[in-house]
Amino acid sequence: MGAASAAYQVEGAFDADGKGPSVWDVFVREPGRTFQGSNGDVAVDHYHRMEEDVALMAEMGLTAYRFSVSWPRVLPRGAASRTRPASPFTTG
Repeated sequence: MGAASAAYQVEGAFDADGKGPSVWDVFVREPGRTFQGSNGDVAVDHYHRMEEDVALMAEMGLTAYRFSVSWPRVLPRGAASRTRPASPFTTG
């Protein structure tokens, strides 16, 4: 059995470790765009709780996990940042 998640919905840590703003980070800051101004700044904080979350997945008996990583975490300034070292979140 497996599970899946999407970066924006679980990562949180919207500006941690040099992450640039995503299109969605900008969109949710425009007044009236989301319900009660909600955003993914914290979400479930998977960025900071990754090891704990993976342990919980193992405890649940999951054998597969599909996830995504926010591109602004990898390329914080878009193509202009291609020489930047990878985020510790993406390298383990």
